[in-house]
Amino acid sequence: MNRKIVFYRNDNSCPIEDFFDSLDDVIMIKILAIFKYIEELTIIPKKYFKKLNKEIYEIRIKVGNNIFRILCFFHKDSLVVLTNGFQKKTQKTPQNQIELALKYKSDYLRSIT
Repeated sequence: MNRKIVFYRNDNSCPIEDFFDSLDDVIMIKILAIFKYIEELTIIPKKYFKKLNKEIYEIRIKVGNNIFRILCFFHKDSLVVLTNGFQKKTQKTPQNQIELALKYKSDYLRSIT
């Protein structure tokens, strides 16, 4: 598969880079391995990648007892745009994180037209 992962950026920040800066190396190594699956595998195992709604997906990372999520969307089928990330502490993905990903998607689409 030929998917490419990119980071959403606005005029003055990159939320996903800010999230990555808060993580330790062990977690980042696992995240990078999962990114490789997303870019290369035709079918990504559901334990790593799940559709949340018709627009937003979540990348799922588990390291020990810690669970992390990175929200993203597809653009032109092969571009995966990462929007925001967080450490998951509840059963369901927080609605405010999904809304933030939708806002970033809207900003992104507006900026490329």
